[in-house]
This record gives sequence, C-alpha cells and structure tokens, in this order.
Amino acid sequence: MNSLGIYIHIPFCGRKCAYCDFYSESFRKDTVSEYVVAVVRNLRVYSDKSKITDTVYFGGGTPSLLSPEQVGMILDEINRNFRLSADAEITLEANPNTVDFRKLENLRKAGVNRLSVGLQSMVDSELKFLGRTHSADRAEKAITDAYGAGFENISCDVMIALPEQSPDSLRYTLDRITSLPIQHISGYILKTESGTPFDCDKIKNILPDDDTTAELYLEMVKLLGDRGFAQYEVSNFARRGFESRHNCRYWKCLDYIGIGASAHSCYNGRRFSVDRVLRDFINRPVQKITITDPNPCTFEEYAMLRLRLAEGLDLDDFPEYRDGILKKIPVLIKSGYINYNGNHISLTPEGFLVSNSVIEYLVF
Repeated sequence: MNSLGIYIHIPFCGRKCAYCDFYSESFRKDTVSEYVVAVVRNLRVYSDKSKITDTVYFGGGTPSLLSPEQVGMILDEINRNFRLSADAEITLEANPNTVDFRKLENLRKAGVNRLSVGLQSMVDSELKFLGRTHSADRAEKAITDAYGAGFENISCDVMIALPEQSPDSLRYTLDRITSLPIQHISGYILKTESGTPFDCDKIKNILPDDDTTAELYLEMVKLLGDRGFAQYEVSNFARRGFESRHNCRYWKCLDYIGIGASAHSCYNGRRFSVDRVLRDFINRPVQKITITDPNPCTFEEYAMLRLRLAEGLDLDDFPEYRDGILKKIPVLIKSGYINYNGNHISLTPEGFLVSNSVIEYLVF
C-alpha cells in the first residue's frame, strides 16, 4: 500500500511504573526541549512525500508531559516533510495526572485527534498496587475533560490479572469505563517483565494463577462485547470504525518510521531500531539505527501477526502453505482454539489466551 505511519517515542515519565519495561527517563524540562529539537531534526532526515502518511502515534513514556506547543512543533514538521492525509489518525498517549481541560483543548488544536489514556483500573487499591499516581475519579475526569475539549476518539488502557482482582471488581472497572465517552479499550494481562521491580517472587507469588487469569480475560471479552466493544485483536476492543489504525499497521506489516530513543521501524524493506540512549539520540545529527531484520514480513511473520487479529488469516492468499496448515487445524478446532470456514482461520477468545502456542504450532 502507498501509505506510511510515523511513530514518535517520548521517553519521559514523572515516575516509572514498577511493571513497565518500556524505555523511559526522568522528566526534565530542559532535556525534553532538546529532545523535541532532535525529533524535528530527524523528521527532516526521513522526509518522504512518496507515500501518504495516514497515522501518527506519540508513544512513551508519557507523551502528555510535552506541552501542546511542543506537540504542535512536531506535527508541523511532519506536515512539512510528509504527505499527511487530511483524515490522518493522530494519537497521543496520556497519563490522567498530566492533563487538564485547557491542555487537552490545546492538544486538540495542535492537531491531536485521538487520545490513549492509561487508566489501568477504576479500583483505587488496584491503582495503588500498580504504582499509578492517579485515582479512579481523576481518571474519569481526564476522560470527560478530553471529550469536552473536542476529542471524539478516546482509548483507555485496562490491566487485568492483578492480585485479588475478581470477576466482580473487573466488572466494576469495565462498567465504569464503558459508561464514559470512549470508543476503544486495550486490555492487558499483567506480566512480570524481566528486569522490572515486579520481577520478583514477592509479586509473582500473589498474582492470579493461569485458570483465574483465563477466567478474567474471557469475562473481559464477553462484557466488552456486550457493551459494544468488539474484540479485533488479542488485547484490543473497539466500537465499529474506531479500531486503532496505527497499531493495525504493525499487525498488517505496513510501513512505519519510528523516531526517538528506542523507537522501531519497518520501512523500505527493513526493520530497524534506535539505541535506548537518550543523550545519544539528542546529540547525534541523525539517530543511530541497528538493522534488526533485513528481510521482514515473510509469510511466517505475516501469518503470525494476522492471527493476532480477529479477522485472521486467509489461506487463499498463500496457496503454497495451505496444505501444511490444513493438516494441523483439526486438533485446534477440536480444542476450541480456532474458527475455520474452508479458507479462513481465526482464533477464538480461548485461542487468544494461548495465542503464542497456537500460532507457533500453525505457522512454524
């Protein structure tokens, strides 16, 4: 496709969450200003008007720590150096404690038209365990302020499989969130990522077991479906027409350029990443990249990514692999992990729970 996405990594946090393994550094105004200048400089280096840029995503870290003026500066540079479509989806991740109505209004004026808010839970004790600095009431206010400021495309993050989380407490969180003016929900199972403070026996020993986690996940899928949020990917749910267009680029092997320390790209037939060194990114005239895959989007990778999506994989597109896959599907159908209609394979909610194993069995 003649299209392009742009990802801007903003690696600054007021305080790093103990479960997070994304690259981030402490927030300092002077460093952020230098970083924005470096982002703008690199956008000029990657200038490309051969494709229509239809998604921009500010991820982090906490991108909402940037001022609206800084976000606007980056978007203006994208406009100058890329063919930004009139209906481009422009997303910014936000922490509830870093935004108020005026800031949200100015972010909307700067060009951001989709907000992704890190709520995680609407139970204050669960937020405290996660180390989040906002309360459930503050999270709700951030959503209502964003809607009042003109955002009609709002996403929320929710985390499940927390200690002592029950179907009832999860239902409370989801009922409260879905009553707000939002259109998209990302629901993630809490995992203890290597090297994080949560990667210890003290935390691992109080997390729900696999059966309880499965029960919570399936409860989330059912409840969100009943509330009009259809599952379109392993961890993502949306009202019709509000699926994340940028994230779908990743799952469909479409081109995107990543700018910033630790950003990743799939562009011009290569996958590459930027070093996780803040000062190096700021000081270099061009961000230093490492080729991570010189030949991406093979059948195996494409199939693996497509099977993360509810729409699944069409075997008619790959006749040379069809027979090998068909031999493997009976056991998966019997187990209730996949749907198959003669040429199309997709995972069931139960299949999504063990998606890595199912996909590996089918594709490799």
